[in-house]
Amino acid sequence: MKSTYKKINPRDFTYTGTSNKADNIKFDYYRYSKDECISLDSKTLKDIRIPKEKEYTQWIDISGVNNVEEIAQFCQKNEIHRLSIQNILDINQRPKFQKFDDYLFLTLKSLESEGSELQIEQISLIVKDNYLISFQEKNTFFFNHIKQRLLEGKGVIREKGTIYLLYTIIESVLDNYFKVINQIETKTDLITFPLNKEPSSKELGLLEDDKRKIYLIKKSILPLKEFTLKFEREELSISKDLHKYFFEIKDMCLTIIDECDIISGTIESNINLFFSVQGQRMNQIMKTLTVVATIFIPLTFIAGIYGMNFSNMPELTLKYGYAGVWGVFIAVFLALLIYFQKKGYF
Repeated sequence: MKSTYKKINPRDFTYTGTSNKADNIKFDYYRYSKDECISLDSKTLKDIRIPKEKEYTQWIDISGVNNVEEIAQFCQKNEIHRLSIQNILDINQRPKFQKFDDYLFLTLKSLESEGSELQIEQISLIVKDNYLISFQEKNTFFFNHIKQRLLEGKGVIREKGTIYLLYTIIESVLDNYFKVINQIETKTDLITFPLNKEPSSKELGLLEDDKRKIYLIKKSILPLKEFTLKFEREELSISKDLHKYFFEIKDMCLTIIDECDIISGTIESNINLFFSVQGQRMNQIMKTLTVVATIFIPLTFIAGIYGMNFSNMPELTLKYGYAGVWGVFIAVFLALLIYFQKKGYF
């Protein structure tokens, strides 16, 4: 989607979502090390200034970005560039990565399937040496399983720094991609077009809708794949022991792209089958109408001749003329019927 707003003052910050009301921002603030994880309390986001503590890793997960003033004040207080602030607030842009002097900025698209609709939410990430900030558009429960792992000390998440936390967040986003893809694939496999009945235009509409969803998924995943390639090319410096995690992310992206290509091919095949079945049904109808019309052409010709009002037509005075004409009608009808049946026209 393209952004539909134009800024009068480029230094103003503008939220591009649909909500005009500045909702209260919800956030969780964690500070953790190998041995402990502390959930910090703060009443307002704009008052938080993240301390530069190298012995701790810090994570602030923020939900709700339509409160422009509070988001802007928090970011400015923590020396986040104004371009990043506007990118956080511009939820209609495509996923992208930017490297600033002292932090990395990444935007992702999270997907959830609600009924027949695909819910798309932007997630923005700011990664620095000792902290990570995640901005969710509206979903306050998206990373709860990661928070639970931090609080309970499960796995190696406490032992690693912000780059590993970034990996777990991206992995969580990609898990939802797989769920959505599996739902689309299952629904696509259930759509069939029997040759013995008229195909439904409703099913064609479902296929076109799934085709649009697959396009959005692929469009959203390609920039993330390019981001992971930066670690492979060593354009971004990280610890060697973390490389394997981003290789896994790259493999997940490639798998999603492959799945999208397969499903897209299946959808295209189903759409082509729809029009083939529809064309076959139309050909069958036209063949039937042609047979009927062909049978009645000679009958109409005979009826037309004897419908002429000439006084010197010898057959008009025959005693059995009427019955004879009916005999000719029936004979012609049966002869053509047998002929067409032998040809396999019906």
